[in-house]
Formats: sequence, C-alpha cells, structure tokens
Amino acid sequence: MEQVGAAALPVMVGVILLFGFVKGVEVLDVFLTGAREGLETSLRLLPTLIGLIVAVTMVRASGLLDLLAGLLAPLAQGMGVDPELLPLALLRPISGSGASAYTLTLLQKFGPDSPAGKIASVLSSSTETTFYAVAVYFGSCGYKRLGHTLPAALLGDAAALVFSVLSVKLLG
Repeated sequence: MEQVGAAALPVMVGVILLFGFVKGVEVLDVFLTGAREGLETSLRLLPTLIGLIVAVTMVRASGLLDLLAGLLAPLAQGMGVDPELLPLALLRPISGSGASAYTLTLLQKFGPDSPAGKIASVLSSSTETTFYAVAVYFGSCGYKRLGHTLPAALLGDAAALVFSVLSVKLLG
C-alpha cells in the first residue's frame, strides 16, 4: 500500500504532462507562467501577512488578550461558560496556530471529555482564522475596502462560540 502512495504523485504529474502533450499545450511555458504569477501574488501578500503576524504577536505579548478575557469573564460565568475558554474565542479569529496551542493547553488542563475540553474542541473546529483569511483573500486581489466582510465574519465567530457552548451543553 505504501508503494501506491509513493507512486501517486509521479503518476499524476506524468498524466498531466501526457495530457498537455496530447492537447498540444506548451507545458513548460504554462508551468513557468503559473509559477511567475504565483510568486507575484506571494509578493503582493507578503506585507499584509507580515503586518498580521506582528499584530498577533503584539496582542499576545502586550496582555491585551488577557485584559479582554478578564473583562468578558463575568459575562461568560453568567452564561455558565468557563472563563478560561475566552482567550481561545478571542485568539481563534486571529491566529490558528495560537488557538491550536491554547486548545491543547485547555485539553491538558481540563481533559478532553470535560465540558471545557469539549467546547474548546468544537469551537476550534467550527471557526476560521478570520483576519488571516481576509488578509489573504483581499490582499491577493488588491481589494482594500472590507465593507461588511469583517463585521459579518466576526459575527460568525461569535455565533460559533455561542453554538459551541449550546451544542456541548445540550448534546454533550
């Protein structure tokens, strides 16, 4: 079975090359054009991604994340949600890797079968890294006006938190 997996990529490349040859496509020229356009897109996205990485680092290092979580803690407790889930809810739209690391911390602390562990798992798998996605998609096409995109996406993240809690409390 390993040999089939190892052979899959070279076979696919061979089929693509053969198909291009049969259709009369200049495969090397098309490949080089695509590679050049990919690099140009990467270079256009680079400043946006660097800015996003710097912003994420600043939010985490400055203590702003902890401050916001502390301010929202009474609301979370009123809803019966462990306040330690708030940093995850705040971090997930900004940083996927940071949210994954925090989810792992929650799972180690509370256990995967605990209500907090279940909510963290559902929340982590039901939201997107909103700011990264917006930066990549809007940056790749050079579109600068976010209009309703960012508020709608953040509303979706908030809904994911609410429904993660509800689904675990009602079904879990």
